Amino acid sequence: MADVIYNAFKKNIANGNIDMDSHTIKVMLVTSAYAPNQDTHEFKSAITDEVVGAGYSPGGQELANHTVTQDNVNNRGVFDADDASWPGSTITARGAVIYRDTGDAGTSPLICYIDFGVDKTSSNGELLIEWQASGILNFN
Repeated sequence: MADVIYNAFKKNIANGNIDMDSHTIKVMLVTSAYAPNQDTHEFKSAITDEVVGAGYSPGGQELANHTVTQDNVNNRGVFDADDASWPGSTITARGAVIYRDTGDAGTSPLICYIDFGVDKTSSNGELLIEWQASGILNFN
């Protein structure tokens, strides 16, 4: 499966419902059973097959130091954050869902799904997501 930018995110960003700089943005992990639907998945409540295991809390974790910058060389906006880590965890994840956390799964809008391509596994160790050098999400 490939990475997905949810269509509802495009609407929400255009309407000003998501401020990528100031809102609480989280990353949650999902198993290989999760099938993202770009057209119909709008809120966190639509996400199935979230990872369960030691060292992982439901809903994932807040992205630290998330920013939006202007890239004039490549003519795009870039959303980025610190790499995400679950130390001391025993989990298996196939992908990550990034969303704006409102505190209610039914109103927390989805942003994107990042497909790892293979399962990432930790066994009483660290599961680390290293974002691409070009950022988590690019707006062209």
